[in-house]
Amino acid sequence: MDKSAARSSSHSHALPSTDSSHTHVHSEESLRGIINRLSRVEGHVRGIKTMVQESRPCPDVLVQIAAVRGALDRVARIILDEHLTECVARAAGAGNIDAEIAQLKAALDRFLD
Repeated sequence: MDKSAARSSSHSHALPSTDSSHTHVHSEESLRGIINRLSRVEGHVRGIKTMVQESRPCPDVLVQIAAVRGALDRVARIILDEHLTECVARAAGAGNIDAEIAQLKAALDRFLD
């Protein structure tokens, strides 16, 4: 499915944010992809917990933790990309880009801390 088709089948859902009027729009395909990635991360974290419970070698556990970090970073990049292409663009069109940029900067400050 191309991006224009994905966007035409979009739906809205409100996400917790500092601005309760902010709504994110994601295609069904995008939501499914993000949820699938997060489910794999969740399973991977459970696997790490099992490794610790089984007293597996620390280097093996650390390698798996690094893999989870990488997977979460990829999810974050997808979400950031969608935010920039959808939400920021929509805010620019609506004339409230300054508030959107301020909110994004605050979120990035927390994310990068």
